[in-house]
Amino acid sequence: MTTIKAKNEQTPPGRKTKGFAAHVAPAKKDAAKRLVQKLKEYKIVGMVNMEGLPAAQLLTIRKALRGKIELFMTKRRIMRVAVDQVKTEIPGLDKLFENAVGMPCFLFTRENPFSLYKTLKKSKSPAPAKAGQLAPRDITIPAGPTPFAPGPVISELAQLGIKSGVEGGKVAVKADSLVVSEGKPISAPLASMLLRLNIMPMEIGLNVTAVLEGGVVYPSRVLDIDEKKFMADLTGAAAAGFNLAVEVVYLTKDTTEVIIQKAFRQAKSLALEANVPADAVIEELLAKGQRQAAALKSEAKLD
Repeated sequence: MTTIKAKNEQTPPGRKTKGFAAHVAPAKKDAAKRLVQKLKEYKIVGMVNMEGLPAAQLLTIRKALRGKIELFMTKRRIMRVAVDQVKTEIPGLDKLFENAVGMPCFLFTRENPFSLYKTLKKSKSPAPAKAGQLAPRDITIPAGPTPFAPGPVISELAQLGIKSGVEGGKVAVKADSLVVSEGKPISAPLASMLLRLNIMPMEIGLNVTAVLEGGVVYPSRVLDIDEKKFMADLTGAAAAGFNLAVEVVYLTKDTTEVIIQKAFRQAKSLALEANVPADAVIEELLAKGQRQAAALKSEAKLD
């Protein structure tokens, strides 16, 4: 399987890009020119890390997202030259380029940055971890049975900090075990164990590092929204705001009816407590008086 590998194309310290056009090949000049045109044409620009992405997977993604995104890959120095030419015209572009990591690639789209990230996330597929890769999130081996027969695997699990035992003739993990934290490197023994347990913590796809829109740079952690949690938080905030508005008697088209109903109940309760013979409570007052009279008659033992 062909894999795209990262190259170190960083401009050496102290070297300026203004002399770029004086000594480079026409193809590189053309690449910089075309990139400048794209940067001016699109209002939404993203940075993608293509490092480790299989070529076959890239072709599949490009085919699936044709018409929605456009990718532009070239050497990092050519990117730097293009960015320097238009950064004064495009606010935030220089800051976006700070997210050019691994094997950077420009992404151009007219999609909303958040819906774009969601689309790209859905296009990813699970993959096994390799030794030395950084964990994309906390990786936990869940409690429960494994496919292993009793044997040396118990000590292998123990070396990884996983407590296990034998249940029903199979090795079982006794409790959920955090084996590596987010951002930490995955060791060779752990990568091997995860593969044997059929746990695939990595994802193959376009790794968006940041997106620029309207001068604002959105890093991937901002774009990666848990929609269920977001909707739950939004619903909770709306309910809390409504309750606060009712409590402080803040009249709006949504709260007015509830506030009036609440005021009516409170006024009625006060009228009943103070024995005020208002129309809304007269029947309840008479019933209350009747109950009190009956109780007094019973207490006095009157016929």
